[in-house]
Amino acid sequence: MSFIGKWAGLLGLLAVLVIGDQIRVNRPGHKFRLTVEVTTPDGIKRASGILAVVPDRNYNRGGRTTMRGEAVFVDLGQGKNLVVLLAHQQGEKLDLDDINYVALRAYGAAHGNRVSFSDINRQTGIVPLQGDLIPVLVSFGDPKDPRTARLVAPDHAEAVLGEGYAIRGLTAEVVPNGFWPIDFGGVLGEPVTRGIVAKLPWLAAPGEAAATALKAASLPVGGGIEARDAFARK
Repeated sequence: MSFIGKWAGLLGLLAVLVIGDQIRVNRPGHKFRLTVEVTTPDGIKRASGILAVVPDRNYNRGGRTTMRGEAVFVDLGQGKNLVVLLAHQQGEKLDLDDINYVALRAYGAAHGNRVSFSDINRQTGIVPLQGDLIPVLVSFGDPKDPRTARLVAPDHAEAVLGEGYAIRGLTAEVVPNGFWPIDFGGVLGEPVTRGIVAKLPWLAAPGEAAATALKAASLPVGGGIEARDAFARK
């Protein structure tokens, strides 16, 4: 083998090692389907989205668990909607990290035992999200205008959505990781759900539109949080 050939082989091996390590670091620890069902005068409406949770696998352990995915938008008909944010409200604080642990905690609550990251992919079935596990729910009078956001209470949805509307339930279901990063669907695995910008077009524009929506819904904004992360994460 020539000198150039040897170097080409070494560089190729190095590239494979680097790519493999990046896959190891960035591959989701688990994915789960977040589903919401709403009772309406026209029947039950539902929508779901696939979210991916990526634990910190960096060598220095200086990172944190992150999320990929988007808020779940439900078209309720008659110009009404419901959006399940990637956020939880804890008193005067909006928490953007709890969504990372929703599936873990939901399976633990359903089975009466703590579930760890190493065990989550062994979980099966659909489990309910109840109480503090329910993310923040909002509705937009006009999805094109972030100023029309209103906070929806899980047990009093009719106060915002109108008579005959009620939150029937939210659930989580672990789904296979698939062959990330080529999980394009089918046998390759379900990809993270995208498309919220088509429903809330102001998310595509630069500026403070996401913060405007949170403020309009009387949600706390500040404390170093990125308001857009409540709606979508890369």
